[in-house]
Amino acid sequence: MSTPPPPPCSAGKGETPTPAYTDSTVPQAAKPDARTLLSDAAFNGVLATVLDNNPGMDIGTGSRIVVEAIKFTAAAAMFPTVRIAPTREVDEGWHALILHTHLYAALCGRLGRFVHHFPERPDPSRHDSDVLTRTVALIEQAGYTPDTELWAGLKKSVVSVAANCSHTPVPGGCGPINPGGCATHGGDEGE
Repeated sequence: MSTPPPPPCSAGKGETPTPAYTDSTVPQAAKPDARTLLSDAAFNGVLATVLDNNPGMDIGTGSRIVVEAIKFTAAAAMFPTVRIAPTREVDEGWHALILHTHLYAALCGRLGRFVHHFPERPDPSRHDSDVLTRTVALIEQAGYTPDTELWAGLKKSVVSVAANCSHTPVPGGCGPINPGGCATHGGDEGE
């Protein structure tokens, strides 16, 4: 069963956005809401970048992609020594986040660690299916519920996106996702 797409933000300034979906079996306080890590203006700016890069994509799908990119960034910051990677769909949202450098730096600052991006050209010979499984598990360990449709991987992709780089483990290293680095990046809260 897939999760319904989160709507674009519509909360007023200073208001907390309403979660797009709920799981009635778990109290809402028990699950963090990745969407609240960005202000409405910041979220909508990143969403606009995803939509601009993917003509014809609906707002709901773009919103889901941005939310998953936030969850991915949070997991990468929380587990800096584990090799993880986004799917192409989530990578599209992560690229959009990174393009908004000020808000990305502020987000990473709130998460306690800057998550760097080291792109590689796609190469099927480097594919490691365990990386996606591990990434989803770490997102769950970070307290978030992954949108399983957007973490299905290359063979089961339900969304076409423009992202065309690959993030896979490098033998002997921690891979191109290097969450290490400066944890002192700041910025306006909610950016």
